[in-house]
This record gives sequence, structure tokens and C-alpha cells, in this order.
Amino acid sequence: MVSSLYIYIMYFFTFNDIDKEYTQTGPGPVISPTGEYTANAYYEPYGGAAGGVNVWVEITKHNDEDEQKTIYYSDVNNNFKIEWVDKDTLFIINESSEYPELNKSIKLDVEREIYHDRGLACQSWLMKDEYETCYQK
Repeated sequence: MVSSLYIYIMYFFTFNDIDKEYTQTGPGPVISPTGEYTANAYYEPYGGAAGGVNVWVEITKHNDEDEQKTIYYSDVNNNFKIEWVDKDTLFIINESSEYPELNKSIKLDVEREIYHDRGLACQSWLMKDEYETCYQK
């Protein structure tokens, strides 16, 4: 039973598994230079008073029936923002001034790349068709 649960968690992860019960709105909407995409960030508190906050970034592609997809998931640091670099590249800044080793900032091509700090999306059999490159911490 335990090994079945482990295999499920490790290889059948999708961003749909994110607990959105206590979702809070983060930065966004941030519209791409061409207006083709909109980026929004959302916060997910966990663990009560002693816990932390996860963040994910969702892209809406307006030329494709407003299709939405998550491209970034991580613990949030005290400096978090999103900004477009060019028409397809989003710079996600997620850094801590006190702990530079916790920097999880990255530039992502919103059509081909995703980031999951724990790597679950990168090893998921269900998500392999959704990206060309997956990054993890």
C-alpha cells in the first residue's frame, strides 16, 4: 500500500493536485507585450501559524480559447514578482534577501518550459506531453 502511494505521488503528479481550498491572489494579471498571454500568481498557505506559503504561476493563452496552464510551483520567498521579458518569456522572481541560497527565480518560455521546485512535475508520466523542459531546485 505504501509503495503504491509512493509510486502514485512520484509518477502521476499533475498541477491539478494543488490544494486550492485556501487560495489567495498574488501578483497579476500581468499581460505579455503582444497581449497573447496573461500571467497570474496565486498563494497557497499551508501548515497553520508555523507553516509557509506555496506559490504557483498560471498562464492564460488568449489565442487558444483562454486555455490556462500552470508553469511554476514553489515555496514563496519574501520578494516575489512576475514580469515579461519578451513575447513568450516570463521572468519569475522568487528570492530572499536574508537567504540568497533560497533563490528560486527563473526565466521560462511559457510555451515549452515549466518549473516545480520539488521536481514532481518533471518526473510525472502524466505531464511529459505538456512541456519540453522542466526545471527543479
